[in-house]
Amino acid sequence: MIKKVLLVLAVISCSLFAKGGPALVNVASLEKGKINPLTEFTGTVKFENSSVLASETNGLVEKIYFEVGKKVKKGETLIKIDSSILDAQIKSAQAAVNTAKVELKNSKNDYNRYLALVQKKSIAQKTFDDMQLTYELAKQKLISSEAKLQELKIQKNKKLVKAPYDGVIVSKEINLNEWVNSGSKIANIVNTNNIEMMFNLPLGYVDELSKTKTYEVVLPNMSVDAKLYAAIPSGDKLTRTFPVRFKAVVKDKFIFDGAQAKIKLAKEIKKDALIINRDAVIKRFGQDVVFAINEESIANMIPVQIIGFDGLKAGIKAQGLQEGMKIVVKGNERVFPKQPVKVLNK
Repeated sequence: MIKKVLLVLAVISCSLFAKGGPALVNVASLEKGKINPLTEFTGTVKFENSSVLASETNGLVEKIYFEVGKKVKKGETLIKIDSSILDAQIKSAQAAVNTAKVELKNSKNDYNRYLALVQKKSIAQKTFDDMQLTYELAKQKLISSEAKLQELKIQKNKKLVKAPYDGVIVSKEINLNEWVNSGSKIANIVNTNNIEMMFNLPLGYVDELSKTKTYEVVLPNMSVDAKLYAAIPSGDKLTRTFPVRFKAVVKDKFIFDGAQAKIKLAKEIKKDALIINRDAVIKRFGQDVVFAINEESIANMIPVQIIGFDGLKAGIKAQGLQEGMKIVVKGNERVFPKQPVKVLNK
């Protein structure tokens, strides 16, 4: 009910805004020209990172902190394996380190005392040498004890399976109180922030691609800006097409692995079209539109099909478009259908 009320209020607000006065715009005339036509290709979405998480140690699954479909952050703990035996070993190893520190302190004091005595020739050299050996052994014992303690702490840390990167858990392979061995599969995680999109393209289109350009790729319910990642020189001998990969960052937007992706590309073939500055074409209600201005300075929204691009120019076509028509090229994001406008660049 609340959503319906908000929707009605939004519609009323837009209507009132549209009637509030003329929008300030700049316009340009439609011209006839030639443009590179766009051809649409269909490809597939693939996650850039997909990992199988496994246990690095043996033990009983004590806690599970995730469910399938949960978004997790890098370093977030996913499961905890029982470490009670390791905890006892760490406690013993810590006591051994403390003891070794005390022994080293006493040995150092004895060493300094014997050093003073041997310099005064008050004790035999062998007696000092034996004391020096005891002191060195005490230092090595402390190093060994600390290394053993560190080893046990590392083993305990491996009792926690953590997320290697931000992502989504797509499968769970263990249950609570289940025994796992080293190498046992725990879960599958995918990085949904970064995606790859692969298309099979004819060579004529591959040659026109550039890693410095940004390409619009249409995914289910959204569009993303993608960059060319790689063009694979090994193609399909039957279709004469070559695999081309694009990469994009989608951040918090959720995309399914294997989803359909569409891209429109051009090659060097000119076609007659109506030409306008590409800023004139904007998205409204999920489609490409332009606003044409009539003699009464009223903006009429016209859905258009983009034929192609040439630098800052776009080739478009639509029923009702004619050469010489005035099209809004600046300020169109503030214009509503049937709204009066004031042209600033007459």
